[in-house]
Amino acid sequence: MEALGLPPLNSLNISCSNFQVQNVSKSPKKTYYFSSLELSSLKPRPFCYSSSELSSLKLRPSSGGTHLLHWTAVRMQVDGEDYELKQVKDMAAARKRWETLVREEKVKVLTPREAGYAIQLSNKTLLDVRPSTEHKKAWVKGSRWIPIFDVDTKIDVGTLSTKITSFMMGGWWSGMPTLSYNDQFLPKVQENYPKDTDLIVACQKGLRSLAACELLYNAGYRNLFWVQGGLEAAEEEDLVIEGPQPLKFAGIGGVSEFLGFTDQQRDAASREGWSYRLVFSARLVGIFLVADALFLGAQQVGHYLQDLRSH
Repeated sequence: MEALGLPPLNSLNISCSNFQVQNVSKSPKKTYYFSSLELSSLKPRPFCYSSSELSSLKLRPSSGGTHLLHWTAVRMQVDGEDYELKQVKDMAAARKRWETLVREEKVKVLTPREAGYAIQLSNKTLLDVRPSTEHKKAWVKGSRWIPIFDVDTKIDVGTLSTKITSFMMGGWWSGMPTLSYNDQFLPKVQENYPKDTDLIVACQKGLRSLAACELLYNAGYRNLFWVQGGLEAAEEEDLVIEGPQPLKFAGIGGVSEFLGFTDQQRDAASREGWSYRLVFSARLVGIFLVADALFLGAQQVGHYLQDLRSH
């Protein structure tokens, strides 16, 4: 918080019974280090980072030997195993670069609570880089929304192939649409903010915001702050939220949301009790009843067609 010109949180009398500050350990030279738990948060995990989210990052070395982000949709030119292996390798390379940015303090780390503190007391800018599907559900009051990736609306052979692959690899469960790089992201940021502006960059889980920080740093921005864990890690008292849904629910969707099988919904159910769980239990029972009715209906149609043939 000293980097923002604000007093440390410890000096304030703030009630935070449900909040635990995630400290980033420092060396005597004040160099940031990730713990093993923090590093694991950058690894792709099932239904945390969808295939479409990961495949939208295509990372290659440039001709000068410097790693640059090439934001293009990944074409399915290899089989599924090679495709997943490439994603893992690309993410590992990106994670090393992002870790270096944070360790060398080129990008400062803030917890969601520290970000809220900076926004309210010093009018710092929160740059929300989430796609429209997440932003429309909930957003931080006063934030500026410029997505680094957004829903891919193109319809061509390559895009359809990517969308089908994304859906089959978990999109049906997580509800995550196919995303593509927003080529207006950097021009819009440069149009609205000088390069000496303090920018607090945030996304839902903390992955895309790191990619945005790298892109902005390479473009000359030097006062960058990354919200560790993303907006999903924020508690209700950390940020002033607007929108129709809780901020923690902005990143869920698909069948998992409908049935209440996401971690966020389980946490809510543990707090709100059986009345909350009953809604999703009723939905699950309804699915079984509909499936049973369809099965019985198919049997009846089969018998009817068989009778027609016999006559």
